[in-house]
Amino acid sequence: MFDEYGIPHRADFDETRLPELCHFVYCSRAAEGINESEVCRIVETSQRNNLANGITGVLVFGSGVFFQWIEGPAAEIQKLIATLHSDKRHYDIVSLSQSQEERERLYPNWDMEKVEAEDIRLVLQDALENAEDQINRMTLMRILKQLDLGPLGRGDQDANPLSGRSRSNA
Repeated sequence: MFDEYGIPHRADFDETRLPELCHFVYCSRAAEGINESEVCRIVETSQRNNLANGITGVLVFGSGVFFQWIEGPAAEIQKLIATLHSDKRHYDIVSLSQSQEERERLYPNWDMEKVEAEDIRLVLQDALENAEDQINRMTLMRILKQLDLGPLGRGDQDANPLSGRSRSNA
């Protein structure tokens, strides 16, 4: 069974086996005052932290809306989810997808990358069509309405970070 202490015998070791990964996908609304330079600082910090914790992912930001996909070891993803829910730089968090499975990483070389938000409306509309939780559906509708009005602070009557701070089905 073992060739040396703690090292599996070749017959017991499957090099082709995929790693057990957890992923979490969410969208949220940026708090007032969050701009491109702040998002760049978030990405820089995330890159350092994620590299140390085996997390990869992508962050989309546009019109005051964040969309993020993160993947990595389950324990590290759970810690990051808790951190995200307490982060005051965003609110109205909607969990779009979360699972744990053996699979390849979607973003194997991205500790965290920011991409442009041209397609965020399509992603959010698709999420709305597939959302089963009524609170998430209402939150997604508010986020889509915000996209229609423009970035936070421009005619958005529901931009208060204290209303609906963190709504998730995670």
